[in-house]
Amino acid sequence: MHSTPAPIADPAMDAALSMLEAGLAQLRSARTDVLSNPERLAVLQRIETVVRALPGIGLQVVAQLHEQWGSTDFGTNNLIDTLADGLRISPVEARARWRAADDLAYHTAHTGQLLEPPLPATAAAQREGVIGGAHVKVIREALHHLPATVDAGTTAQAEAELARHARTLRPDQLRKAADRLEALLNPDGNFSDLDRARRRSLRVGRQGPDLMSVCTLVADPELRAYLEAILAKGAKPGVGNPEDATPCLDDDPDAEVVQRDRRTPEQRQHDALKAVLRDTLASGRLGQHRGLPVTVIVSTTLTELEAAGREAVTESTDADAPLASGIPVVTGGGSLLPMRDLLRLAAHARHYLAVFDNDGLPIYLGRSKRLGTANQRIVLHARDIGCTFPGCGKPGYLCQAHHRTEWFTGGRTDADQLTLVCETHHKLAGVTETDWSAAVAPPGHRRAGRTQWIPPGHYDRHRRPRMNHFHHPGEYLTPDTATDTPT
Repeated sequence: MHSTPAPIADPAMDAALSMLEAGLAQLRSARTDVLSNPERLAVLQRIETVVRALPGIGLQVVAQLHEQWGSTDFGTNNLIDTLADGLRISPVEARARWRAADDLAYHTAHTGQLLEPPLPATAAAQREGVIGGAHVKVIREALHHLPATVDAGTTAQAEAELARHARTLRPDQLRKAADRLEALLNPDGNFSDLDRARRRSLRVGRQGPDLMSVCTLVADPELRAYLEAILAKGAKPGVGNPEDATPCLDDDPDAEVVQRDRRTPEQRQHDALKAVLRDTLASGRLGQHRGLPVTVIVSTTLTELEAAGREAVTESTDADAPLASGIPVVTGGGSLLPMRDLLRLAAHARHYLAVFDNDGLPIYLGRSKRLGTANQRIVLHARDIGCTFPGCGKPGYLCQAHHRTEWFTGGRTDADQLTLVCETHHKLAGVTETDWSAAVAPPGHRRAGRTQWIPPGHYDRHRRPRMNHFHHPGEYLTPDTATDTPT
């Protein structure tokens, strides 16, 4: 992973890792074309054992990192960011390993006593390399689904039983056994409010190339009741059809409107939920979030907006003209919104649209008070899009305004002196030698005016400035290595 591994003081661990790396190098150079097929299968089996065992060792190290965390060990202040940056994995994967370590690693009590993993049989099988990640996932999910009425002793027996079967079954076969075991432990299907509350979730997936998102919802009975009431009206055929010039929303649609509604039931439900959310945002009843009304914030350039406007005019006079298109605009949540949807959205409610001039220059809004105005925050959303701390993916909706020159040292509350930073990374900012500090990319820099972060000396003794490109992904393809450390 790294061309020059960091030194390890413990000679036993350093020797073990060196042997592992040397064996891997030798294995890479070994020929497999001289083997028979049974021998090739034996090679795959032995490799699989090693591949399965290594994560168990890694989870133990993750658990120890967490238990012995020190605020000055790394340039980040939490385990997730440290794992993501240090191993070059996503924050989602880093969080998954942390949670897995809770179940599968040894822990140390406050008294210094070594505690067994919560799932001891599963952890042992993984360290031996006889079960893989898919087996572990089946076992953890099966135990998580057990109701609270199942006592700890029975749960421990179930874990041991599933781990024993995992040693001989494929993951798909183990899933069948786990389902059967769940049915035996909870034959009547009794679940409490606590069980249901534990399972409720809403996951909004990432946008695909077509900007569509797959969302996964596990609704509790109350939320389902609300959805049923909303969809009973809003998802009827002919109601809220976006293809109608004036969609029917309040009254029962007539037969002609119903007949030309070609949407599937799933599409009608989607449109009904969108209409309810749009109406809620337009009502203003949601109050404020971080100094701004809860609404949609988008940013674009004057050139893009004018081009879309010209297309919209052409569309209104030419039935064969394409819909208004162009480069998608970015919302305060970090998602992309097609230009045609922006124009449609603007007709329904008053949202915030920050328009930069064609040079990308921010609006200068000087203010003598410490807190930025709502208009300044809109400019920050448009310029920064999200947290400016290196590598952070938090969208603007989840960020705070930070003085690039600290307020108590004379920093001004001007739009070009503020920057967006999430709450987690805001805590790292300061003026001491162990703090991160923000600065403005100077004139002559390829991205002059953008925020750079200067790491503390214990993280980078050269204190080289770093810029976050996560919210401007095109910059990954054109890094300015002479003046910027891509992050």
